[in-house]
Amino acid sequence: MTTDVSKSEQKPSVLSLEPNDVQRLANLCGPFDQHLRLIEKRLNVAIHNRGNQFSIYGKSDAAELAQQFLQAVFKQTEHDTITAEMIHVQLRHAGHDHAPDKSTDSVNEIPVIRTKKELIKPRGLNQQKYVQSVRRHDINFGVGPAGTGKTYLAVALAVEALLNNEVERILLVRPAVEAGEKLGFLPGDLAQKIDPYLRPLYDALYEMLGVETVNKLIERQVIEIAPLAYMRGRTLNSSYIILDESQNTTRAQMKMFLTRIGFGSTAVITGDMSQIDLPRGTQSGLVHVSRVLRDVDGISFTYFASADVVRHPLVQRIVDAYDEFEANDTSEPPKSHER
Repeated sequence: MTTDVSKSEQKPSVLSLEPNDVQRLANLCGPFDQHLRLIEKRLNVAIHNRGNQFSIYGKSDAAELAQQFLQAVFKQTEHDTITAEMIHVQLRHAGHDHAPDKSTDSVNEIPVIRTKKELIKPRGLNQQKYVQSVRRHDINFGVGPAGTGKTYLAVALAVEALLNNEVERILLVRPAVEAGEKLGFLPGDLAQKIDPYLRPLYDALYEMLGVETVNKLIERQVIEIAPLAYMRGRTLNSSYIILDESQNTTRAQMKMFLTRIGFGSTAVITGDMSQIDLPRGTQSGLVHVSRVLRDVDGISFTYFASADVVRHPLVQRIVDAYDEFEANDTSEPPKSHER
């Protein structure tokens, strides 16, 4: 048992879930009751069930929270296959709000992204707000640590818009900034050098459209991979443009990119302000633009935090540990020996 709750000391809170559907109950509990164990660990309760009858041991507020959470997730089983990752994300929001995420109570309230191969549902309240903001605004910023789904969801929305004939093409853009590796030693021209850095975007496209379809669309330039330097002088109409790793743009590059946006286009700019690879003394265009445009109508900013990480739970702890260390670190950075 992963909790400190003792059955003998407390009267259980009893929950009966209807309908008594064996498949839905198995979906709720997970393989070997894995989902129940996650709920126990996060909410500090003990859960025992026989069929659709659940006994929840713990402090009254924790037991009530667990009961409400089980009811909300059980309602989702009517439409969804529940995964440990979904439980993990929803538990974080339940813990921060001291109540289950109300947006999980109704599947109809969660924005669904439709692609060729699958339906994609945002995980957690912040991702849902992000998707809704991108659908309502022409220029959107998704800012936060790795693993929060900001780029993946942007690609999914771009694919959906293309399939619905809302745009004529998708452009994937990235600044050519070295992140520890030297681009000059890679073979090929600039586009070929930057291609490996866009692999996460390719992987998302392959997942949503299939490899063959993506390759055909790239050949027809319906999907275009463009280093940021190649954007100068262009006007992009009827396009869905994603600027990834935007923390590595300069102020001038960010302004140049934003002024490329034409009629019928949507732009999504994603980045992580904690992973800036620009030369020392160069201000990040993402940091600057978040101050310049924060109050401009028609532009949305969605800020993600470590609590929104949807990868392995350790990723959230790693992000928090780095943030805490850097906030308290007063040591001098190592001096460069470059001449």
